[in-house]
Amino acid sequence: MKKLIVTLILCCSNTAFANSACDNPKNDFDGLYCLNKVYQEADKELNENYKKLSDKLNEDGKRKLKTGQLDWMSERNSRCSKHEADQFYINLDCATSVTVKRSQFLQDRLRECVSSGCQNSKL
Repeated sequence: MKKLIVTLILCCSNTAFANSACDNPKNDFDGLYCLNKVYQEADKELNENYKKLSDKLNEDGKRKLKTGQLDWMSERNSRCSKHEADQFYINLDCATSVTVKRSQFLQDRLRECVSSGCQNSKL
């Protein structure tokens, strides 16, 4: 059975802790809990933005959005996780950061759709 080891870079995660009211985690497990809460919220927002944008797009736009999202997920996974033997590591700080950036990208595309029309070439 594969072991799951989640690596944390706690010293680089001060922003995540401040945003989640976890300013002073008592140990690594508290830190993991806090980072996970922040990541889950970022992922939820990303999914909401994806759905809102998808609802505004025509079929070609939806295909491009899906392809872009799958490419982004692959890039996120390669940047923020690694496999070694029967273990894998996930850097939640990295995953949160790239998820927030992608969510902002989707939000910007949604704003364009609403204000000046959807531009499938930007997806």
